[in-house]
Amino acid sequence: MDGVVEVASGRLRGVERGGVWSFSGVPYAAPPVGERRWRPPVPPEPWAGIRDCDRFGPVAPQGPGSVELALGGDPMVQDEDCLTLNVWTPAPDDARRPVLVWVHGGSFVTGAGSAGLYRGGALARAGDVVVVTLNYRLGLLGFLAHPALADDGQTWLDGRPWTGTGNWGLADQVAALAWVRDHIVAFGGDPGNVTLFGESAGGMSVATQLAVADAAGLFHRAAVQSGPPYTCSAELAGERTEQVAARLGVRATRHALAQVPAERLVAVLAELGAAGGADSGLPVTPVVDGGLLTRPPLEAVAAGSAAAVPLLVGTTRDESSFFALGDPALGALDPEGLRRWVARVVPDPDAAERVVATVRAARAGRGEGTAPTDLWSAIATEVVFRVPSVRLADAHAAADPGAGTHVYLFTWASPAFGGVLGSCHALDIPFVFGTVRNPVVQAFSGGGDDAFALAARMGEAWSSFARHGVPTCGVEGVGAAPFPAWEPDRRPTTVLGPWPGGAGLVHRVERPRDEELEAVAAVLAPGSGHRGR
Repeated sequence: MDGVVEVASGRLRGVERGGVWSFSGVPYAAPPVGERRWRPPVPPEPWAGIRDCDRFGPVAPQGPGSVELALGGDPMVQDEDCLTLNVWTPAPDDARRPVLVWVHGGSFVTGAGSAGLYRGGALARAGDVVVVTLNYRLGLLGFLAHPALADDGQTWLDGRPWTGTGNWGLADQVAALAWVRDHIVAFGGDPGNVTLFGESAGGMSVATQLAVADAAGLFHRAAVQSGPPYTCSAELAGERTEQVAARLGVRATRHALAQVPAERLVAVLAELGAAGGADSGLPVTPVVDGGLLTRPPLEAVAAGSAAAVPLLVGTTRDESSFFALGDPALGALDPEGLRRWVARVVPDPDAAERVVATVRAARAGRGEGTAPTDLWSAIATEVVFRVPSVRLADAHAAADPGAGTHVYLFTWASPAFGGVLGSCHALDIPFVFGTVRNPVVQAFSGGGDDAFALAARMGEAWSSFARHGVPTCGVEGVGAAPFPAWEPDRRPTTVLGPWPGGAGLVHRVERPRDEELEAVAAVLAPGSGHRGR
């Protein structure tokens, strides 16, 4: 086997390592530069000869890196010409294996599909699946939205008219999925069995794609890891664009903004800071602009937009400890500071105090820390991640109980920084990909027999979900078993990692850590996850 495959744009040569073929830096769309900036992606130009796919493509312009890039990653060149993907396959044959397409996280402003945590070889080998990771436009280049960016004359995917005013990065993800549909069979994959999965902003992207009509049929299962469906309104996004233009000293027009260098767009977003909202704190998000996205994802899923798509959704136990680590103010938080923060989320003082008291009592009863920073992390985890994720599962299960909704809670603890991170945000990624065997990654994930065993079970679960639509792996006291179907009243959850009172690594639990979940859900607005007016 010479590792040469042919796609519409030309021929590609991969590299075989350890029984897995990789094809890196494959263009799935034309460079979004010049006149193509803030326009929907179009197919790449053909090339002559054979293109060697032995190195990753440039990453989207971004600021100083995320943890994903630091863990086992390579130095990366930034360029607006960033719309490439990477494929790992057991063989470029006609086996038609399940395909898993990964959307990276990074708050929609950093990250890359080539990051060290996301190398797909181990998952492809162990699960006999094809793994695809991709880059998409980030920051203002990917998510600036304004009526001035509308262009009704544009067409894009399959000749469809483009009517949006934003969501360029989201459109890139759809274009990558269309590329997979059209070409993955040459890599040994099945275009009729594609699972879209991602974590953090990548998980938010997956949750959002459940509401995107143009993405319907391009993926057949979805896994949302720590990715509640946050979006903002077109009004709020337009105001943000006006702020950007004012900061740049230009008018909010396509022509004026197009003259601004990419590095200045990256810098100005950092200068302006987060767009606000205690529900996410993200500087940019997908926008409900009436084009690619016509309604908030939670509302769309409840109405049946993903009724035929099996869903796996989950969070880590201590999501927010990841964000507290680098924030001195949170490290020094006192009871009054905690009260002020909770008051921003829960304006009713009595309700806010009930949340704090309930979470404090629940943690004390389990022998967990109750310092203000501990309580902030626990409450923020529920507010930002877990409650919206459970609501997504509720909406999906209610819309089509037979489609398959499955929920997990990841509880393995990181050894980094003396263990203060606990089971933090992003810690589940190397267990899904099997990159826990990377010595650099182990500083974050931990290593040893238990870590490797948990990674094997999680890889098995994600691969079986991709293959059959039901995640299945070994469960303590049960043996190989599927994750239970979600029932909003009972909340049956698969716990991945240690669990009090139970031996082993995978457990079935009903209503885990329900005290915190119920306390926050009772006071968090039902529409949380859509920033808008």
